[in-house]
Amino acid sequence: MNKLYVVGIGPGDPQEMTLRASNALRESDVIAGYGVYVDLVKPLYPEKEYLVTPMRQEAERCRLAIESARAGKTTAMISSGDAGVYGMAGLVLELAGDDIDVEIVPGVTAALSGAALLGAPLGHDFAVISLSDLLTPWEKIEARLALAAQADLCLSIYNPASHRRADYLNRACGILLRYIEPERPCGVVRNIAREGQDMAVMTLRELADYPADMFTTVFVGNSQTKVINGRLVTPRGYKDV
Repeated sequence: MNKLYVVGIGPGDPQEMTLRASNALRESDVIAGYGVYVDLVKPLYPEKEYLVTPMRQEAERCRLAIESARAGKTTAMISSGDAGVYGMAGLVLELAGDDIDVEIVPGVTAALSGAALLGAPLGHDFAVISLSDLLTPWEKIEARLALAAQADLCLSIYNPASHRRADYLNRACGILLRYIEPERPCGVVRNIAREGQDMAVMTLRELADYPADMFTTVFVGNSQTKVINGRLVTPRGYKDV
């Protein structure tokens, strides 16, 4: 049957890619993806055929990958992080017919790779929320932030700002500050596992003024989160058992 892998390539560094993802790309004749992500894997697989579309052409990108698989070429559609977390897995499954063998290959999403750099901020229950309102109304994002704060969940926030949404992280922090104390430990990581990687630990009050961008992943601790030797730690409670 025609084969289409949907592959999460992790944050960018080849060492952060799973062995299963690497094997899927090696087995593929064609690799499809957004240009920024294609540029991350092309040096590793220069002999492959590549299908590239710009941002906001996700459906066209998926159709090209499906057509490639239908033509008998083993094809991989790549997403950064994990393909099922704000990635292409769902859309491929919606568009592909039953003549395509779609295999979803998981990857390391930014919540996990960023958390590892900061310490252990997601050691207990957590929520992942994107601040991009391109496909989700801001009112719904606002409600999710408020409910997560009231539930005392740790948070990993994706897409915190862009040129068009420069104040969205500040707005999100304003919502969180209705329910969370200003000194709550938080952290940010920019360009995870890529050139220019940096990170910082700060309070929620300080986070409100942080100049985030689309390559930043934000972490907000729960009521038990603390800073230990400069690292964010959310205890599960094992130490007290």
